[in-house]
Amino acid sequence: MYRNQDNDGGRASVQAVPAPEAQPINQAELAKYQPAEADTSTSISPAATPRVPAAVTSAAPSPAASPARPRRARRKVVLAAIMLVAAGTGGWFGYQYLTVGRFMVTTDDAYVQAYNTTLAAKVAGYVASVPVVDNTYVHAGDVIATIDDGDYRLAVDSAREKVATQEATVARMAHQITAQEAAVEQARTQLASAQAAARRTELELNRQNALVARDWSSRQSQEQAQANRDQSIAGVQGAQAAIDSAVANVEVLKGQRQEAISTLNELKTALAKAERDLSFTVIRAPIDGVVGNRAVQTGDYVQTGQRLASLVPIEDVYVTANFKETQVARLRPGQSVLIAVDALPEHAIEGVVESFSPASGAVFSLLPPDNATGNFTKIVQRLPVRIKVPREIAREGILRPGMSVVVSVNTKAGALAENTKPLQTQSASAR
Repeated sequence: MYRNQDNDGGRASVQAVPAPEAQPINQAELAKYQPAEADTSTSISPAATPRVPAAVTSAAPSPAASPARPRRARRKVVLAAIMLVAAGTGGWFGYQYLTVGRFMVTTDDAYVQAYNTTLAAKVAGYVASVPVVDNTYVHAGDVIATIDDGDYRLAVDSAREKVATQEATVARMAHQITAQEAAVEQARTQLASAQAAARRTELELNRQNALVARDWSSRQSQEQAQANRDQSIAGVQGAQAAIDSAVANVEVLKGQRQEAISTLNELKTALAKAERDLSFTVIRAPIDGVVGNRAVQTGDYVQTGQRLASLVPIEDVYVTANFKETQVARLRPGQSVLIAVDALPEHAIEGVVESFSPASGAVFSLLPPDNATGNFTKIVQRLPVRIKVPREIAREGILRPGMSVVVSVNTKAGALAENTKPLQTQSASAR
């Protein structure tokens, strides 16, 4: 049905026209037949709306529905891929936990350490030179610092001269002993002469006694023979005393010589001490390492025992990990350890559990805790565990004492070395 109006302005006649079959209206196609700028507030009557041909509306596809299907398909593919990756990642992590993760004991309370050597002055004096600076690598025997050695050289010269003088004294006493021994031999010969004279006077006295008994000799001759005999006996006794005195003098000289030798040894010891003090004016590196924390400069006056610098043997570093007491039960010497250094995340270092501390850190603290109190609170203690770092890794110098590390010990049975025994067995064998 549509409205028709005559050209002369008469009343419009209404005719019935059969309506076409209803077709779905495509909004996008319909928009082409509408004005470009339409007042959305004005309602359009159905009579004013132009009719869209059915062929147009039925033939044109929906532009909104066509791109949606590929997007939904792509979304399904992406979701499936994400689920597949998530399932694979979860499976991988699950496998890692079952095979490795559940056997790992980890702690981040671990640090790189080394047996640092503190270099100190053995003698007092002014520092003459310091040929090294901080962070310098030195070998054993290299000069670290020197102290003015003038006074110590004078002490060495004085001690050496005293030793020479005493050596001359000992040699002189040796000659004196030789001379005294000759005097002993001389006294012995004099004793023999006195004994011979005594025998002669004894015979003369006997002869005079026999003559006087027969009145063949005078009494005066007898008395003279008696006096000569007594004098010869006294001569023998004097010669014997001279021998004893000479022998005693030999012993005295030998004793004095021994005292002189002892004094010589003391002087030699003093000389050796003076030479050692002189050698201590040159401070040398006792081990290979890196010089650090230098505390002296040229011209400083140092006292005996004063610290000069520190020497760090970076080639002999090790790791001390403080495990909780609840973790130590699964640890054994020889187990493999993965060391992750905070400062070197790109390096993965593999070490070995070397030994366990005999007590927890609280026992060795300056003020050990006293748990026999009324306000006791149980706290999980930590036990230091020493971890050996491979020598070839330590020689690279990438690990420095004080670095923080994270250690993970593989407690799986296969991670133990072949010659490693459990901790309890080792302790029992050590006892």
